[in-house]
Amino acid sequence: MADTRPLSDVKILDFMWVMAGPASTRILADYGATVVRIESPTRIDTARTLQPFHGNTLGPDSSGLFANCNAGKFGISIDLANPASRDVVFDLVRWADVVTESFSPKAMRAWGYDYEAFRKVKPDIIMLSSCLMGQTGPLSKIAGFGNMAAAISGFHNLTGWADRPPAGPFGAYTDYVAPRFTAMALIAALDHRRRTGEGQYIDQSQAECAIHFLGPAILDYTVNGRVAGRHGNADFDFAPHGVYPAAGEDRWVAIACRTDDDWRRLCSAMRRDDLSRDARYSSAAQRREHSAALDSAIAAWSKTHDPIEAETILQARGVPAYQVQNSAEAYRDPQLIHRRHFVDVEHPTLGKFTVEAPRAKLSRTPAEVRSAAPTLGQHNQYVLEEILKYDDARITELASAGVLG
Repeated sequence: MADTRPLSDVKILDFMWVMAGPASTRILADYGATVVRIESPTRIDTARTLQPFHGNTLGPDSSGLFANCNAGKFGISIDLANPASRDVVFDLVRWADVVTESFSPKAMRAWGYDYEAFRKVKPDIIMLSSCLMGQTGPLSKIAGFGNMAAAISGFHNLTGWADRPPAGPFGAYTDYVAPRFTAMALIAALDHRRRTGEGQYIDQSQAECAIHFLGPAILDYTVNGRVAGRHGNADFDFAPHGVYPAAGEDRWVAIACRTDDDWRRLCSAMRRDDLSRDARYSSAAQRREHSAALDSAIAAWSKTHDPIEAETILQARGVPAYQVQNSAEAYRDPQLIHRRHFVDVEHPTLGKFTVEAPRAKLSRTPAEVRSAAPTLGQHNQYVLEEILKYDDARITELASAGVLG
């Protein structure tokens, strides 16, 4: 079957690892790009060790995170520290349109695999380097994860409650933000090359990608001199606005009142019309000022209902509300089922493996997940034989030299 996806003529050599990098090339693979992902046979990708695990069993191929970030790619295992691997790497660069990597700035230079080295063998190559703080500057040598970049960028000081230490966004925040910028930058570079014939080098900082989402706080400081702080689940405009306990263990419902009408409908749903008449709650500003007493009254009602019941009651009255779902509940969510958010792919050793579908649904050029994430070295033979056209003698020579994992 012919591949009609819009990026089916794009070839990517992917040195990236963990999440921020692989998640970006996964987007391009969904739209047809041929992605050959290089892994080390001696240093396992950290993502392969991260939960959740298929069947709750730890193993090199069972990480749900790894599976989600690398579906649709070819996987080849090469020892980059072995000098005999250099010819293979440069042959793959000659084949590729794009090279991506997400190591610390010194890693690719130490191997002799920087942009200048690659453009000597492929003058129009596009290369993107993505790391925590960028390739230059006093913090460029910091090697770490997205939770560190979120802290450095200022997200931790904004996340949590005023009377407690900073909580920070859940997980490695910038790892979830940066991939969208990475994919857009690569598509822009490909378009530029299509029009001009020129390749280019893209120096991408995860932290700088994330700072875009601090725009309101930065603007408020620049214009008004105010330093944003932690406000828990409170909102500057909406009140009440929070997550309230529901019946059951660790069950919650999120409620937001945008207007006074929302507030009155919430009071009616809770059968607390006395609250709507209370002068302390007559406006959003008043409700924010007396938020502790207000949240206590709402919690007294919400914890007598399970989350779905509370959600149903409030939505029927036009009050924005939704149960707080865990992973299992999200998998069963009727909206996500309708949108086919989760898809099953056939894994070569584990059978059915569930991953997230492509996020955007384009009507003319739809994306598609065509295969599971590769096992370590799964496509060594295919890449060397079919893509690089090596004969059996050359492949045997590489295996004997310890290049292949």
